[in-house]
Amino acid sequence: MKLSKKQARLRRAIKFRAKNAEIGVERLCVHKTSQHIYAQIISPCGTKILASASTLTAKVKNGGNKDAATKVGTEIAKAAKKAKVTKVAFDRSGFKFHGRVKALADAARDGGLDF
Repeated sequence: MKLSKKQARLRRAIKFRAKNAEIGVERLCVHKTSQHIYAQIISPCGTKILASASTLTAKVKNGGNKDAATKVGTEIAKAAKKAKVTKVAFDRSGFKFHGRVKALADAARDGGLDF
């Protein structure tokens, strides 16, 4: 589904505000498409990816549902533990906090990440 110009502008503005508000701590950045969901932990300076997980690496049958997002959330929590990251700021990239984004966040919290 293509976003209108206004929706795209608002999403970019929300993403920019969230990014600037969370400087100084690792970010758990989430991106979703209709078929997949991606998560990565980015260093405070924003130049290094410390851990990543997605439905492509999780080997799920259907990547566009809440079960797949939950699996990605647990994988990103495991990868964060390996990278010795416990506290992160949740960057939802302008997506609403419900559905797959919420499922990923809840699974990451259950896996030991502190938001």
